[in-house]
Formats: sequence, structure tokens, C-alpha cells
Amino acid sequence: MNVVEIQDCLVMAQDVAGQDVGVVHAIRPDGCAGLAALVGETAARFATRSGFVARYGQVQLLPDAGGGITTALLGLGEEGEGADPFVFGALPDSLPAGLWRVSTPADIDGADVALGFCLGAYRMPGFGRDTPPAPARSRLVVDATEHDAAQMAQCVNLARSLINTPPNLMGPDDLAAAATQALEPLGVQVSVIRAEWLERDFPTIFHVGAGSDRAPCVVEARWQGSTATEDAPLVSLAGKGVCFDTGGYDIKPASSMLRMKKDMGGAAIMLALARLIVLRDLPVRLELRLGCVENSVSGHAMRPSDVVRTRAGLTVEIGNTDAEGRLVLCDLLHAACEHQPDLLVDAATLTGAARVALGPDVPALFTNSDEAGTAFVTAGHACGDPLWRLPLWPGYRKWLNSPVADLNNISSKPMAGAITAALFLENFVSADVRWVHIDTYGWNDSSRPGRPEGGESLGLRATYAAILTIFNIEDRMHR
Repeated sequence: MNVVEIQDCLVMAQDVAGQDVGVVHAIRPDGCAGLAALVGETAARFATRSGFVARYGQVQLLPDAGGGITTALLGLGEEGEGADPFVFGALPDSLPAGLWRVSTPADIDGADVALGFCLGAYRMPGFGRDTPPAPARSRLVVDATEHDAAQMAQCVNLARSLINTPPNLMGPDDLAAAATQALEPLGVQVSVIRAEWLERDFPTIFHVGAGSDRAPCVVEARWQGSTATEDAPLVSLAGKGVCFDTGGYDIKPASSMLRMKKDMGGAAIMLALARLIVLRDLPVRLELRLGCVENSVSGHAMRPSDVVRTRAGLTVEIGNTDAEGRLVLCDLLHAACEHQPDLLVDAATLTGAARVALGPDVPALFTNSDEAGTAFVTAGHACGDPLWRLPLWPGYRKWLNSPVADLNNISSKPMAGAITAALFLENFVSADVRWVHIDTYGWNDSSRPGRPEGGESLGLRATYAAILTIFNIEDRMHR
């Protein structure tokens, strides 16, 4: 399975000159009064009698006099704040086969249309099915700038497909191989650390993976943009890649284990972001670290009350083997800080507490930089990939105290779980390094326009846009 490829659902306008192209009119509810002027009285009357009210994602096909369909309507819903490319994801599976273009209100970016269309055309890979999923029948006609949205969609869909992969097909070595496949052809230097070198350099990741027959590993990747100088900003990314999480000896109940193939979502998102940065050839230096591991139960698995020494030299008491994600990240963060990055970002499906606080669609963001926090939240709002900042509240640090080690990996209190997890990670980040931690869900619980049920790249587009802002990078297409 080549998880890098996505369906080619966009076509350049100059390549279809002279061919019939249908038109979709995207309108808000207040535009329904002017339907007759837009599509003619007969078609407008047909749409109204069919119940078209321009609600979010509503698609209405309009037959012409000959019985064909070359015109359609898309409801945008009420005008809200921020961008929403996903609504255009309703089109690929609703339009008849053929070529289409979309006409929108003036305040909508054409790149959002193209991105949403591509995201709606996503198909989960076939995996064990004999027949691959059928591609969307329709294709969107775009100009050169809008066609660049295919790169963003490709990276979003890479993360989706990695997260969706069944866990028997996505172990630590498989995740490392996917990272190599996604990056090396683009000129990225990729190395994989295993065995005794992993135990020496990333001891907590080694400890988490000790219970699995599928050995843990760490992916390290480095790249420099073609126009980046030696002193260009260093962007360092880290991702939690727990390919399956049983919880270890503190085993999860069956209902909580059902979706644990998505526990490598942070690594999938950071890998996809790294690929996007390289594809766009941003003028930065880039480092990527992925902790690829499986948290299993066996005679070799870590136990509650174990004490492990981290790469940073701090010792950690294992208060709960199901709080393994922070153990995976802590060594990655310390390794990143040894290179003094100008921006360090990690992503992880880390805590249920973040989901209780913010729900499935809004990742929690923690940072030691107010400037970075503002940039990330603003960028997420602008591109329709929202983040919400929670505090690194210092009063809770003592909740991580241990009588036998420098830290416990869980809090002594049953509250503020997302905050205490972030506070644990902060111990491994240099005070002078600008750091952003994203506690993401990585999943769509149900299908919506542009967001099919399954793996999702929550935080990817916001982080990319924030990088552009923080380092004043011009990018003609960053949605």
C-alpha cells in the first residue's frame, strides 16, 4: 500500500479547454432569494420545491431541459467565523461524473474550495478488501494557484491513511518504513534507531516497547530548504507513534481499546507536516523525530512502580503503564532541545482529559511562549483547523512528585489530566526553546462533509500556517 498517493481529483483549466464543465453555485441561506437570477426561474422553482434551503453541505442537482445535469447548488450554511474548507467535501460523492467548477461568494478562497473537494474525495485504503474503494466520479476544474491545494490534501490524507491502517499492518517498523517512503524520495535524510542504540539514546521509548514482540524504534529525519542558509530557523517536530496501546499492565477496557490503532496519530500528523514543509520547500532547517512503539502486555513489559532513567538523566516512576505517551515524547523532546531549535512542536493523542475539556474537534495546545500560542490559535482559526490554548499551570507541578524518583508519570490528583501531562513534558524542554505541545484526538467519530469517519490530521494545517507566521514566510497557498 502506497499511503503517499491520493486520488487525482483536480484538473487544470487549460487541460480541459473546449470540454463541457458543469457549475456548482455555492450559496448561503440568504442567497436563496436570488436563485432565479442565478440559475433561472424554472431551476430555482425546482430547487425550492425539492427542499433546498442552503443548509451546510446540502447539495441539490438541477436537471436541464434535456434531462442532463450540468448545474448544482451547494449550501454553505449560515456565515460563521473563520474558514471552512470542509463544506466543499460534500461535492465529490454528490455530483454526477464529469468536470465541475465551483462559483462562490467573494469572501471564500478558491484554495479552500479545492482543498475541501480533495478531502471529500479521500478514500480509506482497501487493506484486506479484494476490491479497492471506488474513486469519486467527479473532478474539479481549478487554476494553478488552487491546484496547489493538492499538496496539502495529499499530506492530510497521508496522515489519515496511516492512522486508519489496521494495527497488524502498522507496527513500529511499518511506521518507520512509511516515514522513510514519504520523505527519502524528496531528499530528506532519514535514519532509524533500534536495538542497543535505542536503549542507550532513548531509554524511555525502549522501556515502553519492551513488552512487545515488535521492537520499538525512533525515526530521525533532517532536511534543509533549497534557499535556507546555515542559520535559517530550525523547526523541530516530534510525534508520539504508539502503533497500538493496550495500556500495558494497567490494561484498558475493551471499549477503550477499540480505536487504539490511532494512538500513533501524533507521529502521523508530524510526518505529514514534515512532508508538506519539504514539498513547499520552506526556507527552514527541519528535524523530525518519531517514537515508534507498541505498548503491550508480556513478561517483559514495564510494570507499575518501575523506575526508568530518561535521556535527560531525570528518573521517572511508572505510576501507570497506560500513561506511556509522555514517556515516548520526553526523550524525543530532550533530543530535539540538544540542537536548540527555534521552534519545537510535538503532537500526540495523549490524554482523554483533553477530549473531555474540548471535545473531539479541538486539540488542546500548550506552550511556553505567548507569541507562539497566539500565532497557533490565530492560524488555526483562520484556516478552519482550530486549536485552544490551555495553561501550563505551575501550581500543579507538585502533583507529579514521586517518593522514589524525580517524577511520576501520572498525577497524584484525578483532575487536570491534560495539564499535568503537559507539565510532565515541560521538564524535558529547555527553558530557552520555544515549545508547542498539541494534545490531539486524531479521529473523526462520524462522517461529515470533507471529514470521513476514521483517522484525521487535527492540528496539521494550523501548525503549518503558524510556522509561516512565526518566521514571516511567504507562501502563496498555505491552506
